[in-house]
Amino acid sequence: MRITPRAWALVAAIVLPGTTVASEIRPPNVVLIVADDLGYGDLGCYGAKKLRTPHLDQLAAKGTRFSSFYVSQPVCTASRASLLTGCYANRVSLFGALNHQSTVGLHPAERLLPELLREAGYATAIYGKWHLGDRPPFLPTRRGFDDFAGLPYSNDNGPLHPTMPGLPPLPFLRGERVIETNPDQGRFTRRFTDLAVEFIGANAHRPFILYLPHVMPHVPIFASPEWRHRSAAGVYGDVVEELDSGVGEVLAAVRRHGLEANTLVLFISDNGPFLSYGSHAGSAGPLREGKLTTWEGGVRVPGIAYWPGRVPAGRVCDEPVMTIDLLPTLVRLAGAKSPALPIDGKDVGPILLGEPNARSPHAAYFFYAGDELHAVRAGRWKLHLPHDYLTVNGPPGEGGKPANWGRAKPEAMSVSGLRGIASRHGYRVERTGQALYDLHADAGETRDVAAAHPDVVRELLAHAERARAELGDALTRRKGTGVRPCGDLKP
Repeated sequence: MRITPRAWALVAAIVLPGTTVASEIRPPNVVLIVADDLGYGDLGCYGAKKLRTPHLDQLAAKGTRFSSFYVSQPVCTASRASLLTGCYANRVSLFGALNHQSTVGLHPAERLLPELLREAGYATAIYGKWHLGDRPPFLPTRRGFDDFAGLPYSNDNGPLHPTMPGLPPLPFLRGERVIETNPDQGRFTRRFTDLAVEFIGANAHRPFILYLPHVMPHVPIFASPEWRHRSAAGVYGDVVEELDSGVGEVLAAVRRHGLEANTLVLFISDNGPFLSYGSHAGSAGPLREGKLTTWEGGVRVPGIAYWPGRVPAGRVCDEPVMTIDLLPTLVRLAGAKSPALPIDGKDVGPILLGEPNARSPHAAYFFYAGDELHAVRAGRWKLHLPHDYLTVNGPPGEGGKPANWGRAKPEAMSVSGLRGIASRHGYRVERTGQALYDLHADAGETRDVAAAHPDVVRELLAHAERARAELGDALTRRKGTGVRPCGDLKP
């Protein structure tokens, strides 16, 4: 018989916390930690040489490290929309990176992960960056979170933006109230870690989901005074190593309250590194390109899972998994209800828990940039469709500025779309034709093998057509039949 989280509350009143019966019945806690713009090559367990990340390396050693963990889009808002809805961002019509002028957010009809778990009896909290709408109806406290402290959007959406002067003060919210403007960004990791530790202690007696979407290492980057000048990798290293230390403190809190055996810890990044920022950005390791592109460096990110006795220890899993799969997987583990509206993610619990011969339940994964379908992955194969993409324009930047900063034509700064992004952030626009890559043999996407595998190309093109029919594709002027509106407060 399955006992739901609500039933656990009654059981907990009868069975003393910490007993065998209680630990077997209680549904799992979830600690979901998301770094911002952390690259695939930025952790020791993923090959970093200068960066010291002992806590995350140990998490991977005692749990499972995913070598093909994906986000649905290589940019903040779209990526987070997929994470919390279990849908491709295109289905819920939320793209790009929202700012202080945005009037949109997730539609009220969408059921988010924290809403589903809270209805099942979970305590819920978010400490860090939200980025799914800053107007009151879209804030975290209206979307299933009991508590929120942090930023409504990215930390560059304020006076410290590296390339766009004149932005308004950056707000720091507690609940729905602005409690500070232009907060000390060097204290973000410390503040969010302290709040996370406090939340774990306050809710040790009941199931909880802690969502910890850290602000760092998104530019502009800052470490606390205690962590400055400690890393051999410079300021970026200081920031990542402080982040790693914070993860260690959260794990210590879980252990201190006797929750380790019943807590699933997940660590990911929201997209790849912002490569144009050079010394203030991360590394995609062996992968091609980074943030804002659908090459592997933009959409393949670190993914670590830890749950003693449930998630296999010391395992490296190359089976593809995407953030859209987390909602249905966690909902099932928690005994919660699934969303009524169709979602794209599928339960990957068998992969997560290391069941023999577990394989991806997806025929293919799709990679969009905004409303453009750029690539399809099925098994070992990835097909890029003809599209424009961004690449760093010259040597990467230094001191918090992007590549080629100060040499772009002023009039180019007002260009909209992809070329406008390129002008502001030190990129140039290039184009790829249709190309097929064998990711098992060539994770860096350097050798187009389409001519040798025409049958594979045909198969992936058929998958692409199904995605266009359901989710749309601006490149082929297709409108998807399964697309739903976002919430929009525009007058």
